[in-house]
Amino acid sequence: MPKYLRPLLIGLLFMAACQTTPEDGQQKQNSMKGDRNVELGNFSISLNVKDIAASRTFYEKLGFVQTNGVQADNWLVMQSGTTTIGLFQGMLTSNILTFNPGWNHKKETLDRFTDVRDLQSKFKKAGLTLVTEADGNSTGPAHMILTDPDGNTIMFDQHVDKPSTP
Repeated sequence: MPKYLRPLLIGLLFMAACQTTPEDGQQKQNSMKGDRNVELGNFSISLNVKDIAASRTFYEKLGFVQTNGVQADNWLVMQSGTTTIGLFQGMLTSNILTFNPGWNHKKETLDRFTDVRDLQSKFKKAGLTLVTEADGNSTGPAHMILTDPDGNTIMFDQHVDKPSTP
């Protein structure tokens, strides 16, 4: 296959995969039977960067703006629309996919959401192995960490208290 066709083929396959309806995609991807609408929270990616100033400049050229963090402390949170990335120099050993239960993309606390401890229970029942677990008896901010089959780190980092049940 000619070199120029490979990226085109990959792009077409990705676009075709994105053409499923949300309902179909949920059913194919969700192995937790009966839980079609598991809400994971706000999503961002935390990047392990070598030079935070160079990374900031790069992402600003892509349209991102700083919304949090202190460059002198080697961490920044940058946003473009609803897309959030964290830049961390010397703090992470790898890139991390991050979900924040209880927050929307503006870091506003939601009235109703699935608590990190409830997600943890569902994941364990589905047979997933956790690297770090949240204290199941706590009610405040908590986090848990797992890795996907390729070794990517996924963190569920809840910054708000467990929602009160009606």
